[in-house]
Parts: sequence; C-alpha cells; structure tokens
Amino acid sequence: MPLPNHGANPHNVYQQLGLTMPEVVYDFSENVNAEGPPAFVEARLRTLYSLIQRYPDPDGEPFLTKVAAFHQVAKETILLGNGASELFSVVARRYVGKRVIIVHPTFSEYERTLRAAGADIVPILVTDFIHYTLPMDVLKEEMEKADALYICTPNNPTGVLPKKEDLLALVEHGRSVSCELVIDEAFMDWVGEAYSMIHHCAQNPHVIVVRSMTKMYAIPGLRLGYLVAHSSIVSTLKDMLPHWNLNAFALVIGAGCLDEQQYCQQAIAYATTQRGRLHQYLQENGCQVTNSVTNYVCFTLPQGQQADPFFTYCLGQGVVLRHTKNFQGLQGEWFRIGIKDIAAMTSLHNCLQAWFNANKGREK
Repeated sequence: MPLPNHGANPHNVYQQLGLTMPEVVYDFSENVNAEGPPAFVEARLRTLYSLIQRYPDPDGEPFLTKVAAFHQVAKETILLGNGASELFSVVARRYVGKRVIIVHPTFSEYERTLRAAGADIVPILVTDFIHYTLPMDVLKEEMEKADALYICTPNNPTGVLPKKEDLLALVEHGRSVSCELVIDEAFMDWVGEAYSMIHHCAQNPHVIVVRSMTKMYAIPGLRLGYLVAHSSIVSTLKDMLPHWNLNAFALVIGAGCLDEQQYCQQAIAYATTQRGRLHQYLQENGCQVTNSVTNYVCFTLPQGQQADPFFTYCLGQGVVLRHTKNFQGLQGEWFRIGIKDIAAMTSLHNCLQAWFNANKGREK
C-alpha cells in the first residue's frame, strides 16, 4: 500500500500500513522548528480575536510591508501565498504545455503541480546525495531546450546547500538561453540570507524565489509563504490567485515572526548541535549521512540492513521517520529525520540503538 507523499499527520502512516498507533508517538517526518512558534504568538492570540470579524487586508498587510523591509525589496516584487504550496500551484500555470526541468531528489509538489498544469517534465538526477553536487553540464544542456528549471536550496530531503556559484552560473545561463529558474528556499532560514538568491531577482527577471514561513517559525497550520520575482511576473501570478487568499491571523502573526531574530538564532544553534550529534552517531553505526545544513538529516542504513523492516520497527517504537519512496533516486532506501526536542531525540536514540544492537553483523 502506498505511503503518504508528505511528512506530518503520522496517523495516516499507521492507518495505511494497518498498524496500531502507540500511545506516545514522536513525529520526525515533519521538519518544522522543534521550539514551536515564537512566544508572542500564544501571548497575543486572544488580542487577535477581533480579526475574525473583519475581512483580511486585500494586499496582505501588515505582512507584505514586513517582507519587503526584511529583504529590502519593493512590494511590487512580492507575492503572498496560502503556504508555499499555493504559490507552486500558481507558478506551475506559467508552464502549461512547456518544458520544465526538475532536479531530483526533491520536493514532490513541483512535479505534482506541473503535471496538473500539463507541463512536459524533464527529470535530472543528482547522484551524489551526500554533497548534492549539481550536474552542471547536463543542466546547462537541457536548459537550452527548456522553459524553466526548478531547484531546491537547501535541498529537501537531503538538507544539503548547493554551491552558490553553481546557482549563479545557472542564473546566468538561464538568461542567455531564455530559461526561467524557480528556486525553492523553504529552508533558507536555517542557513542565512547571505546564501539566498532573492537579491538576484531584481537584475534577473527570469528568476523566481519561493519562501515558506512554516519551517523556521513552526506555523504550518496558518499556511503562509511568499515569492519574490520581477514585478511583471508577480502581477501576472497575482491575477491567478483568489481575492483574500490569506487569513488575517496569518498576516499579523507572520509580520510579527519576521521580528524574531533572537528566536531564530536560538533555533539555529539548537538544530546545529543536535544535527551534528545525530550525524556523528549515524556515521559511527555505519550509515551514510548527507551533509545537511538544515533542521533535518537524511541517511541510509548500512549495507545488509533492510529499509522496510527498519521503518516498520521504528513505527512500532512510536518513532515516525520520513520515508523517501516518492523521492526519485532515493527510492525508499534513505530516511529523513527532523530535529525535535530533547525528549523526542532521546526516544529516537534509544530506538536506533536497539535496532543497531539487534542488527550487528548483518552488514555486508
């Protein structure tokens, strides 16, 4: 039976596999900030009650102004979305009947939305999962025959940050061959704005950068994201979106989140420490682990240890990992682990240690 195509909602995994869900479950399949939303969200929630009685601002204020100030870009270059997923759906409509390259393994929504739009998809596979080294020659050759290239940086699910010089080279090549670039930076908050491609949009009208508020600020239930592109692209895409596509809570809370720089630094420091420990632990037990810079790691078991029994074993222990059966190239042999709080990380360590102890000697 096929597994869900996304992380989170762990009850769906147990249900589809016909397994009884333990009373205590730690969901490592979703990769939002383990700290939860910034403290101001709960503190101000009651004061936001009156927003229910009014229509949200049609232009997306106060969030729109905050995004513009945060990135120091013009408001006309920003499009707000009900999560990055809505933005990918509307961007895909630019490519109806057109040829689009997707660099795999990567987020499945690109292909899903593009297929729904009737795009002709060209999959290009990265084979070096550890470093996520882009196959530059192949990409440049394919870009000459394509209308757009989708790329995720840092990559989901590997967590690896492609070299910025490679991305800049693709941007330059895209200009020369009239190929747009759609760059997903959903996890850029975990790295830093110095690596973002947003400030290259102004000089490169063929570049679209998509961002999510979900991952760093732990507000997936509010559904909030934005993209930055040339004003002509933003104007065209905005006409495809419904009026009032964002709720008032999301607009106000999202604006407040962009002020929470200390919160972000603390989250990055915690994720960096936990990620380093987990990376080392997995390597010490014979696993291959990607060079993630985000709040998750991606790994594969030692040779001789089977992925499916391991996944089922972890579920039985109340540990839900993100499978990779719907990621091209990884084919279910790799797993993604989101960084969680100390209690969850302890439970994960105990689960993994019991598995490794029981399977010593099975490596080839």
